[in-house]
Amino acid sequence: MARRLEHMDETAPNGLDEAFGMVVNFTLKEGHAEAFDELMRTTVADIQRLEPRTLAYVVQHVEGEPLRRVFYELYADQAAFKHHQDQAHTLHFMGQREQHLADTSVDRLGVITAAGINGTD
Repeated sequence: MARRLEHMDETAPNGLDEAFGMVVNFTLKEGHAEAFDELMRTTVADIQRLEPRTLAYVVQHVEGEPLRRVFYELYADQAAFKHHQDQAHTLHFMGQREQHLADTSVDRLGVITAAGINGTD
């Protein structure tokens, strides 16, 4: 069960005090949704198989906005994020994604409290 943190200097729950996340919003070019989604399916399969310290990597569509994709990423720590960035599948995605994108925004997030995550091990 997650607990609410009373002070920002307390340790985050479930051993997530070093964890951080990202929310990435992509707007796709017209006619590119299917190709982008297939690129993501392949990439996420490799993330799941090869990145045990990537705690969550969720790609979502936005209801009513067929050209928007929202990614939620949660990494155990900075080393896990660096590992993710250095992977061949990530580098492939980064090299291929631009042809599909009209716009991108990124928000980096720190964990205050959490549920549904068992920790970093």
